[in-house]
Amino acid sequence: MILPGRLLATTLGDLLGTLYRARASGALELAEPRGRTHRVFLRQGLVYAVDYDGASPELGQFLRRNQAADDDTLRRALLRAMSSRRLHGEVLMRDFRVDAKLVAEALRAQLLDRLTRVERLGDATVTFRLRATLPRGADPEEALGTCEFLHGRRRAREGAVDPIREQALVVLGLAARASLEDARRAYRQLVRELHPDLIQGLSDAERVRLGKRMREVNEAYRSLSA
Repeated sequence: MILPGRLLATTLGDLLGTLYRARASGALELAEPRGRTHRVFLRQGLVYAVDYDGASPELGQFLRRNQAADDDTLRRALLRAMSSRRLHGEVLMRDFRVDAKLVAEALRAQLLDRLTRVERLGDATVTFRLRATLPRGADPEEALGTCEFLHGRRRAREGAVDPIREQALVVLGLAARASLEDARRAYRQLVRELHPDLIQGLSDAERVRLGKRMREVNEAYRSLSA
């Protein structure tokens, strides 16, 4: 099983499809250039947990949407879970008698939400690890079905657009099909045109304006060449 090393070269849908066909067990790790790392855990090719390194809805928000528990119950259960170091869902079911089926449905909705957030990533380094530390409460027996984690996902053959790459090309004044060599040439030309230290007679305001533009060009080029 061979996976692309960069998310720019593929999509989450294609990665999950490859792992499903290989019946892989382990963690798909996606490390963004700015430091956040996300993990999708699989058993025999099926997704059963997602560790999303960013803001995402808590379990209580999904239960609230389904009117499975009121705000007071959710709040008290969360405080008790934190103080006893138990899982929020466990406390809701055992201590507050919230229907186990409704909690399971909310946990599944939370898992799908996190998977969708991972799918929206612009770029990341792709690694598959056979051994990884599991998130608390992860249960391989509660894996998603293929219709949940595969169907409807973007695929590279469908011409999926990477928003980070698209914006970087706009900043460099390039077309969507530009190569890395095209980006390198455009970057060098823009440095000659915009770098404040290479232009004489600039006012303070002009130097600030060009400095800001130069920073945008540097960031765009780094995102394409990283």
